[in-house]
Amino acid sequence: MDGKMTMPINSQLKTSSEHASHFLPATDFAAMVKNMPLIAIDLLIENEKGDYLLGWRSNPPAQSSWFVPGGRIRKNESLANAFMRITQTELGSALKLEQAAFKGVYQHFYAENFLGEQGQSTHYITLAYQLKVHKNALSLPTDQHAHYRWTNYESMQLDPQIHTYTLDYFATPS
Repeated sequence: MDGKMTMPINSQLKTSSEHASHFLPATDFAAMVKNMPLIAIDLLIENEKGDYLLGWRSNPPAQSSWFVPGGRIRKNESLANAFMRITQTELGSALKLEQAAFKGVYQHFYAENFLGEQGQSTHYITLAYQLKVHKNALSLPTDQHAHYRWTNYESMQLDPQIHTYTLDYFATPS
């Protein structure tokens, strides 16, 4: 199996609430990460030249590697609201889910958690979405990524600093 699964269409998704809950204390969140998978959205951002946006990760997991922007979905947060919040946080612009093309469901397994503690593994179920944007329309923050770069599929294959989970998104060029 390639780690990619089929995602249900929007009409099949059920939502019980449109309100996101507040952040958990770090100790509670660490216990949750230790015992269950996290659900996240990763963003495959393509510019007008066909290059993709990568950020140099500042935080664990995947620290000190090139990775696509993305973020976790919060409890009681709809997919549409999570998408807008994550694009605002990661790209500086709140974009709508309807603007993106769903690319698949992926699994990410890390040996460390968000605190960088080895042996405290993290398991993500990640929904990948592709967006085409004009690169000058973004206002890229530096909270999660120290710096950014635009790169093409061919260059990604040659760079050992691009995280393997990022490469998985581009295993078959679109």
